[in-house]
Amino acid sequence: MINVLFFAQIRDQLGVSGLQLPSAENNDLTTLLKNLKSLDSNYLSVLSKGSLMVAVNQTMQADNVPLYSGDEVAFFPPVTGG
Repeated sequence: MINVLFFAQIRDQLGVSGLQLPSAENNDLTTLLKNLKSLDSNYLSVLSKGSLMVAVNQTMQADNVPLYSGDEVAFFPPVTGG
Protein backbone atom coordinates (compact mmCIF):
# COMPACT_ATOMS: atom_id res chain seq x y z
CA MET A 1 0.00 0.00 0.00
CA ILE A 2 1.01 3.61 -0.66
CA ASN A 3 0.23 5.99 2.18
CA VAL A 4 -0.98 9.30 0.70
CA LEU A 5 -1.14 12.38 2.93
CA PHE A 6 -2.75 15.76 2.27
CA PHE A 7 -1.77 18.90 4.17
CA ALA A 8 -3.08 22.42 4.74
CA GLN A 9 -5.55 23.77 2.15
CA ILE A 10 -5.34 20.57 0.13
CA ARG A 11 -6.54 18.55 3.13
CA ASP A 12 -9.29 21.11 3.78
CA GLN A 13 -10.47 21.15 0.16
CA LEU A 14 -10.50 17.36 -0.15
CA GLY A 15 -11.99 16.81 3.29
CA VAL A 16 -9.55 14.01 4.13
CA SER A 17 -6.08 13.92 5.63
CA GLY A 18 -4.98 10.85 3.75
CA LEU A 19 -5.67 7.65 1.86
CA GLN A 20 -4.08 4.28 1.43
CA LEU A 21 -3.91 3.06 -2.15
CA PRO A 22 -2.65 -0.23 -3.62
CA SER A 23 0.99 -0.01 -4.66
CA ALA A 24 0.44 -2.32 -7.64
CA GLU A 25 -1.91 0.21 -9.23
CA ASN A 26 0.20 3.23 -8.26
CA ASN A 27 3.73 2.21 -9.17
CA ASP A 28 5.00 5.70 -9.88
CA LEU A 29 4.17 9.26 -8.91
CA THR A 30 2.60 10.16 -12.26
CA THR A 31 0.24 7.17 -12.11
CA LEU A 32 -0.67 7.87 -8.49
CA LEU A 33 -1.55 11.48 -9.30
CA LYS A 34 -3.58 10.39 -12.34
CA ASN A 35 -5.47 7.84 -10.24
CA LEU A 36 -6.15 10.38 -7.48
CA LYS A 37 -7.51 12.87 -10.03
CA SER A 38 -9.86 10.21 -11.36
CA LEU A 39 -11.50 9.68 -7.94
CA ASP A 40 -13.91 12.59 -8.48
CA SER A 41 -14.15 16.15 -9.79
CA ASN A 42 -13.00 17.63 -6.47
CA TYR A 43 -9.75 15.61 -6.52
CA LEU A 44 -9.29 16.58 -10.15
CA SER A 45 -9.71 20.28 -9.36
CA VAL A 46 -7.57 20.37 -6.22
CA LEU A 47 -4.71 18.20 -7.54
CA SER A 48 -4.54 19.93 -10.94
CA LYS A 49 -3.23 23.19 -9.50
CA GLY A 50 0.21 24.07 -10.81
CA SER A 51 1.50 25.07 -7.41
CA LEU A 52 1.08 21.60 -5.92
CA MET A 53 4.16 20.33 -4.06
CA VAL A 54 4.90 16.64 -3.56
CA ALA A 55 7.25 14.74 -1.27
CA VAL A 56 7.96 11.02 -1.39
CA ASN A 57 9.25 9.63 1.88
CA GLN A 58 9.83 13.21 3.05
CA THR A 59 11.99 14.15 0.03
CA MET A 60 10.65 16.78 -2.35
CA GLN A 61 10.00 15.50 -5.87
CA ALA A 62 9.70 17.55 -9.04
CA ASP A 63 9.59 14.64 -11.47
CA ASN A 64 8.08 11.21 -11.78
CA VAL A 65 9.61 8.64 -9.41
CA PRO A 66 8.83 4.96 -8.83
CA LEU A 67 6.71 4.11 -5.80
CA TYR A 68 6.90 0.98 -3.69
CA SER A 69 4.72 -0.59 -1.04
CA GLY A 70 5.15 1.28 2.23
CA ASP A 71 6.09 4.60 0.58
CA GLU A 72 4.57 7.81 1.90
CA VAL A 73 3.51 10.48 -0.60
CA ALA A 74 2.60 13.91 0.77
CA PHE A 75 0.81 16.66 -1.16
CA PHE A 76 0.87 20.22 0.11
CA PRO A 77 0.65 23.80 -1.11
CA PRO A 78 3.78 25.93 -1.42
CA VAL A 79 5.04 27.40 1.82
CA THR A 80 5.09 31.15 1.98
CA GLY A 81 6.68 33.38 4.51
CA GLY A 82 6.72 36.95 5.43
